[in-house]
Amino acid sequence: MALQGSEEMGEPVEEPEDLDDQDAVSISPAEEITLPPGPGSDDRSEQAALLPWDRFSAWLHCICVVGFDLELGQAVEQKSKYLFFQKISICYLSFPDSNSGCLGDTQFCFRFRQGSNRKSSQGCFLEIADRDAPPCLKREQGHYYGYVYFRQVRDKSLKRGYFQKSLVLISKLPYVTFFHCLLKIMAPEYFEKQEPCLEAACNDIDRWPTPHPGRILTLPIMGVVIKVRIPTCYDKPGTSQLVQSAQGDSLVSIVLPTIHEVDLFRCFHPVFFHIQMLWELVLLGEALVVMAPSPAESSDTVLALVSCISPLRYCSDFRPYFTIHDSEFKEYTTRTQAPPSVILGVTNPFFAKTLQHWPHIIRIGDMKQAGELAKQMKVKKLKNLKTLDSKPGVYTAYKPYLNKDEEIIKQLQKGVQQKRPSAAQNAILRRYFLELTQSFIIPLERYVASLMPLQKSISPWKSPPQLRPFNQQDFMKTLEKAGPQLTSRLKGDWIGLYRCFLKSPNFDGWFRSRRKEMTQKLEALHLEALCEEDLQQRIQKHTEVEAVDLVLKLKDKLTQAEREQLPLQPGTLAKLRSHIEAVIQALPEDLQGILHKPPTP
Repeated sequence: MALQGSEEMGEPVEEPEDLDDQDAVSISPAEEITLPPGPGSDDRSEQAALLPWDRFSAWLHCICVVGFDLELGQAVEQKSKYLFFQKISICYLSFPDSNSGCLGDTQFCFRFRQGSNRKSSQGCFLEIADRDAPPCLKREQGHYYGYVYFRQVRDKSLKRGYFQKSLVLISKLPYVTFFHCLLKIMAPEYFEKQEPCLEAACNDIDRWPTPHPGRILTLPIMGVVIKVRIPTCYDKPGTSQLVQSAQGDSLVSIVLPTIHEVDLFRCFHPVFFHIQMLWELVLLGEALVVMAPSPAESSDTVLALVSCISPLRYCSDFRPYFTIHDSEFKEYTTRTQAPPSVILGVTNPFFAKTLQHWPHIIRIGDMKQAGELAKQMKVKKLKNLKTLDSKPGVYTAYKPYLNKDEEIIKQLQKGVQQKRPSAAQNAILRRYFLELTQSFIIPLERYVASLMPLQKSISPWKSPPQLRPFNQQDFMKTLEKAGPQLTSRLKGDWIGLYRCFLKSPNFDGWFRSRRKEMTQKLEALHLEALCEEDLQQRIQKHTEVEAVDLVLKLKDKLTQAEREQLPLQPGTLAKLRSHIEAVIQALPEDLQGILHKPPTP
């Protein structure tokens, strides 16, 4: 396996520090969204700080080429500073299992853990982009994605009789649709022209603007131009901000309507009678395994499961394609403890036996027959799952909390009968999942908002007030009058579903995120209140020691606001800096010299 990254061109990929490149972007004002600026952000200084391969590292960690050696199997040749202990896993994850029989070109993705002693090549480079991104598109902190283009074709000139090779893009970004599109351009060219072609692609990527939510990005690659828009957390959920073709776009070859969404209906078609139950299992963070005939169907189905609870972020681990060579194989298949909260996608028949103790198993058939009506109706018993040759279906003893929604099933069935376009079926199913998730999460949002202290309780000369703790009993009481029944037609044991959800990793991740946002809002309100005070008049009543203490505390506040990117009103930080300077100027010259010195790192 040859690992190709920026080191290949002579520069190491280390901590890049830029966030944007306006010069290289073709922006359509009608489509672009203006995002609130980060505290102290300065586009010009960011551009000046750019180093070679910073832009490349904003999108990719590295590019890998995985080949097959007759004597060694997947051969490893390391050419860049990379995750040494993961390289063997990457080799096996980049090839389909031998039983998959993937002739021709196959695309899929996998996901693996970042080494504990390894820094991300992107570092703090994309912090503002993360701030503006929706939850499902934030960078993976502890994992990498691998996007694979695998080619297997007959070649009598080779001893094995087949040409087998994968081109793999390793990234922290979950832009599945975008990277698959990118590989469709890069891989065929690489397989024909080899190394020089890949080097040219790396240089093209290093001239791209960095991935900035809300902006229209025009990305040239190997003679093709891709135009995309990365969604923001300010977009209305369920709406698609389509990138329109403008008159000046004669050079644009591909306009992507989405960078990350998979076709839900195609993925769930073999089991769409059970979509509501699958939504519950994913919501509750249950252990799920998807058994599929190929890595493409395995990875697409796992990604569809993870996205079905959007805009809620799935907070447990998930592996779109998992093999027996994965470094977590023993951890996830042990019988000495209950299966972990994880979704695994597998293709090897060995897993039918190894994972038969798992509580929920989804068997996916061939997705190419999505134009036919699915025939399976009943949930199957786990004991009936013997091998990967078992019929498609859901094997579980789980009893859903909510009554089955027959309307969505009839709507999708009617669409199949009337040969409704796949895109329309996908839109119907995506809207259904969105409304179901929103109906579930709105009561939680409403209750958590009530934990916020009143603004009048914020005093500039006292510490910011604390959020009230989350009380499960108090929340349950609110459901009687303000529960999901206000927005959802579904009946069932909503209370039981909430009780189970409050114990899940998804609730823990969601509440941590909301608590952080609200705490930062309190800090911002406190800082704004402080900036409205007449500090010069106040220090006249205090000693020099107290004035110096005030300056130090204000500087700490300024540093915190910049580091955490607090949601402040425009001009707040400038006002705070002027307050600090005014207080310093009122002190003796010797103290002024000391306080003007930059802090030691």
